[in-house]
This record gives sequence, C-alpha cells and structure tokens, in this order.
Amino acid sequence: MQPSSGLRVVEASQKNIQIQKGVAILSIGLLIVKIVAYYLTSSVAILTDALEGIVNIVAGFVGLYSLYVAAKPQDEDHPYGHGKIEFISAALEGSLIVVAGLLIIYNAIRNLVYPQTLEKLDLGMVLICITAVLNYIMGMICLRTGKRNNSMALQASGKHLQSDTYTTLGITAGLIIVYFTDVLWLDSVVAIIFSIIILVTGYKILRSSLAGIMDETDKELLVKMVDVLNSNREENWVDLHNLRIIKYGNQLHLDCHFTVPWYLNVHEAHLEIDKLTNLVRDRFGNSAEFFIHTDGCLPTSCPICIKSDCPVRQHALVKRITWTVENISQNKKHML
Repeated sequence: MQPSSGLRVVEASQKNIQIQKGVAILSIGLLIVKIVAYYLTSSVAILTDALEGIVNIVAGFVGLYSLYVAAKPQDEDHPYGHGKIEFISAALEGSLIVVAGLLIIYNAIRNLVYPQTLEKLDLGMVLICITAVLNYIMGMICLRTGKRNNSMALQASGKHLQSDTYTTLGITAGLIIVYFTDVLWLDSVVAIIFSIIILVTGYKILRSSLAGIMDETDKELLVKMVDVLNSNREENWVDLHNLRIIKYGNQLHLDCHFTVPWYLNVHEAHLEIDKLTNLVRDRFGNSAEFFIHTDGCLPTSCPICIKSDCPVRQHALVKRITWTVENISQNKKHML
C-alpha cells in the first residue's frame, strides 16, 4: 500500500472512532431523557424507547472498542489486520436489538393484563420527539461516513439509530391517538407493533455481520466492481478472472488473475496493475489491498482481445467478452 493511501486509511479510521465516540456520549444523554419521559407518563410505549436506549449505549461502546481495535495496523499475528472485529461488534449489536425487542413485547403484554394510568403524555411526547431528531441526525452521519470508509460497525450504528428514530416517531403517533381517545390499551399495541420493527432491524444487522464473519460474497459490491472495470477497461487488459473480494471491517482484500499481452516486460505489466488498483481505490476507497497474479495472453486469447494495435495478433477479434459477475469469478481464462 502506498504511503499516501496508508495515511488516508489511518485518517478514515480516526474519523470513524471520533463519530462512534459521539454516538456513545449521545446515547447516554438520550437514555436519560427517555427515562424521564417514562417516569412522567408511565407509558409502556415510551418504556420501549428507553429499553432500546440502553441497547444504544451498550452497542455504542462496543462499537467504539471494535473501531479502536480495527484501526490497529497489521501485525505478525494478524496479517490481514484487525477489521473482522467490526463484524463481531455488529453481530453483538444485532443480538442486543433482538433482546430489546423481546423485552418490549413482554412488557407490552404485561401492561395489557395490568394496565397503568397514563399521565403527562404531552410533555413525554415532546421529550422523545427531541431524541428522535437527534438520533436521526447522528444515524445519518454514521451511515454516510460508514459507507464512505467501508466500516461495518459504523453502518450498523447508523442503521440502529435511524431505526430508533422511526420507532420513536411511530410511538409518538400512537400516543397522540391515545391522548385524544383515552383508549389505554392502544399504548401496549403500539409498543408491540414497533417491537416487531426492532426485531426485524436486529435480524438484518445480525445477518449482515454473520455474512461478513463467514466471508460471504458481497454480491452488491461485486456487481459494482465489475461495472466499474467494464466501463474503464484498458486495451491491455486482455482478461480478468478468479476475482474474489473479502471484507475485513473497512479493509477490502481483492485478489484475481490478470491477463495482459505476453510481450510486456515486468515494468509494463506492473503499470497495468497500477492502473487497475488506482481505479478501484478511486471508486471504492483507499483501504483496498490487492493480490494480483499476472498471466501472459495465449493465442486462444486473440479472438476476444480488444487491443487494436497488437503487433503479434494471430486471429482477428471475433467477440468482445463483457465481464460479468459470473465469468469474472471463474477460475479459468475466457475462451470461445
């Protein structure tokens, strides 16, 4: 990795940590506000929000620790870096969200059996609406930065905070109905509805993190990568195959077999590799690491080679092969 790229990766990691610190601190303040709102109203729906606030705090500090560890450089024991911990952090956060959803359902059902009188709903709704706005802004910052820096932990925090916002707004809408109709059981129904939303969010985060731990192919990322390579394909890029992408937190590890004209010398072939790596880093961030094996083209490559001024061509171009997720991942050269 070039020094300038390494510096940008470090800066991105530090930025991730700073934002996650803000998430952790904000979560503590918002939990206090939600607890105050619950004690003022005795609303189980607001208790739903408060319970998720506890999860936010735990997840915030776990995410902060994971980003701190992920920012550590590669070492002898961790030659691929420490980025995998971000997936573990996200898995824990998803699990906590699921637990919070189940606790909310339990409390809501209990409140249906043993209903409580609601008080000061107007003030309680104002307080939790304030938390919703702050959560959404912080979630948007986390998502935007997490996507830019390929940080799974930060993206998980962003999704969690924004789902908390939607939950709060939904709860507020339900409480408005309760406020004007005085139908108390609606408070528990609203809590159950939005606990289901919380459970779905937790499942999605958990599923995504486990996919990362298991090195599952990120098909969306692979499709974007192939589109970029097709759109910017150079004449000397005869073929690309056996392409694999593995994510380690904010690090992308890409390896492939890269076919170039056989008569290029080592320096010329390396120049083509530099063009490829610079293109990927420009589009997908500087935290990409490459293991590229170069192959010299064979006579069987001529019918699909797009190079117009090849001095040793043995066959005319018959068909330009458009790279796809399927053929670019094959462990062989494209041949007619």
